[in-house]
Amino acid sequence: MKTQIYENIQAFWNRKDKTINGVTQEFAEANPSWEEDRGNEGCWNCSDCSDCYDCSRCTDCTDCSRCTDCTDCSDCTYCTDCSGCSHCYGCSHCYGCSRCSHCYGCSRCSHCYGCSRCSHCYGCSRCSRCSGLAAQKLEKIIPVIPQIHNTVREAVEATPEALNMRDWHTCETTHCRAGWVVFLAGDEGRELESKTSTEFAAKQIYKASSTIKVSPTRFYETKEKAMADIIRCAEEESALISNQ
Repeated sequence: MKTQIYENIQAFWNRKDKTINGVTQEFAEANPSWEEDRGNEGCWNCSDCSDCYDCSRCTDCTDCSRCTDCTDCSDCTYCTDCSGCSHCYGCSHCYGCSRCSHCYGCSRCSHCYGCSRCSHCYGCSRCSRCSGLAAQKLEKIIPVIPQIHNTVREAVEATPEALNMRDWHTCETTHCRAGWVVFLAGDEGRELESKTSTEFAAKQIYKASSTIKVSPTRFYETKEKAMADIIRCAEEESALISNQ
């Protein structure tokens, strides 16, 4: 996505095209590759990040969404001041976390999942290697969908209305991409969704079912973009199966 120089962050916020990335003149002078397209969208002063969405001052992030001051992150969403994180969601002021969800400050944490190397946590709930027990129980209910990408493709191509990217679930035969993943996982998928969120459940089911990576940012795309990526993943999955 295109990157432009703005006088300040207020000017960046006031831009008409919200998909354009922005940098300050000082950042551009300090980073000669500031115009390089890394697949980012709506990011501000990000360095060496890729496939990020609405990030601010992030470094070396991958597949992030709405992050701030992150470093070496991967698959993050709604993070703030993170460092060394992986597969985070809803984090704030984290350090050295892995597979975290709904964390806050590595202090006064709640509703965490699969954390490791956390420090100064307080009031954690469902944390692995903190309280441990509930997170391990949650991990056991993550279902696997055989040939998930082709299964999702078959479902969304069943009718013209089968894929609706405006809502997680519209009805039994109409869902968004993440909604279909949860629905196709049956009772275990719905249980995981009820204990966490649709986005988190779909992400974990994708990860457990296939090595073909699907960023959670894909759950918020237009119908056309979502369908194109679903088909791409299905074709890649079919190619992997045929080569086995």
